[in-house]
Amino acid sequence: MGGNLVHELEGQNIKLRATEQAIDTSSASGKAFLDMLGVFAEFETRLRQERQREGIARAKAKGAYKGRKPTAQAKAQQVIELTLAGVTREAVADRLGIGRASVYRILKTWRQQHPDAILPGERVKPSLSHSEPATEHVTIAP
Repeated sequence: MGGNLVHELEGQNIKLRATEQAIDTSSASGKAFLDMLGVFAEFETRLRQERQREGIARAKAKGAYKGRKPTAQAKAQQVIELTLAGVTREAVADRLGIGRASVYRILKTWRQQHPDAILPGERVKPSLSHSEPATEHVTIAP
């Protein structure tokens, strides 16, 4: 049972009464019992986190814990090659088994390194030719 929800309900003067357990937040003993349950639940969560951190530290010391390998970045060159070949972003993601967001992230990095290049399927803003004057159309509401 989430302690935050109980506190929110109490803030709205809503009381909790469990029918199977002796918990009734309208009484002092029920409120104390519920608070103790919350304290023990938080204590257990923190113990679990400590044990997990200790286990990871031991595994790292043995060289056994390296974390997850970055799958999408390892395929960056393939993403660029497929995109330059005209494969859609979604098809690239499906073919390489990575997410579309990863494809776009890789292409964004590549675009920053190659600012003058145009990728297939990219929307390019037309530049104004030198013969056309740049004009702005502004509408002013009365």
